[in-house]
Amino acid sequence: MRGLIFILAATILPVASALAQIGNSYADLVEKLQPSVVNISTTNLLSEETEEQDENLGIISSNPVIQKYFAPQKSEHTSLGSGFVIDEKGYILTNNHVIENAKEIWVTLADESRLQAKLVGADSKTDSAIIKIDSPKSLTPVKLGDSDKIRVGDWIVAIGNPFGLGGSVTAGIVSAKSRDIEAGSYDNFIQTDASINQGSSGGPMFDMNGEVIGVNTAIFSTSGGSMGIGFATPINLLKFVIEEIKSKGKVERGWLGIRIQPQSRDMASSIAQKVPSGVMISSVSENSAAQKAGIEAGDVIIALNEEEVLNPKEFSRKIAETSPGQKIKLDIWRNSQVTRFDLIVEKMPEENKHIAKQQTNLILPQNNLNELGLELEELTPELIDKYQFSEDANGVIVKTVLSGSDAEAKGLRSGDLITQMDKKAIFDLNDVKTYIEEAKKENNRPVLLLINNNNLPHFAAVRLTKHE
Repeated sequence: MRGLIFILAATILPVASALAQIGNSYADLVEKLQPSVVNISTTNLLSEETEEQDENLGIISSNPVIQKYFAPQKSEHTSLGSGFVIDEKGYILTNNHVIENAKEIWVTLADESRLQAKLVGADSKTDSAIIKIDSPKSLTPVKLGDSDKIRVGDWIVAIGNPFGLGGSVTAGIVSAKSRDIEAGSYDNFIQTDASINQGSSGGPMFDMNGEVIGVNTAIFSTSGGSMGIGFATPINLLKFVIEEIKSKGKVERGWLGIRIQPQSRDMASSIAQKVPSGVMISSVSENSAAQKAGIEAGDVIIALNEEEVLNPKEFSRKIAETSPGQKIKLDIWRNSQVTRFDLIVEKMPEENKHIAKQQTNLILPQNNLNELGLELEELTPELIDKYQFSEDANGVIVKTVLSGSDAEAKGLRSGDLITQMDKKAIFDLNDVKTYIEEAKKENNRPVLLLINNNNLPHFAAVRLTKHE
């Protein structure tokens, strides 16, 4: 692995001076918590397809050592992870990547007794899973805390199974909150200086009250090993998932049928929004709840049920945790005014796994560049076939992007299809020229572009560029 790598596998780096600074021992707390933490081992079936997908994603999943020392062929391997008891009936929470593709799941309790577990359900979106054991002995469940209340600098303790060394205890602090490491739709990780090592994935992160505030999930590394930057999934994000899996065996989420993106100052300026707020809708699915309600791409959602919308991930989480069939209210900014829409939340459909191919700029002579810093060409059947756009697509293709331009900074690339400017459809280069002239007359304001990249639409407000 080269470059910056997020690796799924989890624990916490010991902080050498921790005990000296807090002035006492963790021993009483650990003695109380250890019986709730379990070691998990699985027998997995790895295939060439799974191995190749992990490499494409830049992720080493639950068993980096196994993946390193075994050839990528169909064969059985044993992997190790961690988990913790969440109720007396034997339900155990862990990471999905710990038990994914497992043929058998075994749990070792703190007293060294070993029991076979069954999978209750898993959720790849939050990398979480629940397994269940039938224990002849009483189990000690953890208490789930409130991860919203933790503060940067708070002490935390983790107990896990690093490298198969069961019952290992480590300590650290909360280094940051609400980290987005691009691992999924609901990224909101707690960052810690605690080490996250192979075998501790799925282990609990405790606060000083002995309550679980996170599940150890990933590390940040340039080398493949621990560098003291670890990430845990906040327990508040998983409480909904836990109840869904325990009651249904799966997670059913609410869905509106929209794609959203953050609102920027330039995009706000392009639609006469004085202060950027809310989230912008980049596309609306056919026959979705949003389309039925009359919501359109380019609308800006500024409130959900009269509560301000702050960012896409928080909005997505709230919709996902809304039961299908429930009515909601959205306040939408459109045409310089706010309109309220009533919607009935639908059930989120199953998603197809897709790894988008990245496109890069071509270094071409910068001729025929317009004021956006773009060289464009009109859409032809050959270009539709080349970039695999739909046959009824309209717009202009980005041929060249001016180096150092705002368009480059906003992520435009060769091969992007621009379908709208300022929420008006584009059919040829004359349309582009007309809309740029309109922006120039309005104090050179940014131009709002609707861009199709790898068939994923999104908006970008691009400032005009002076060029020779």
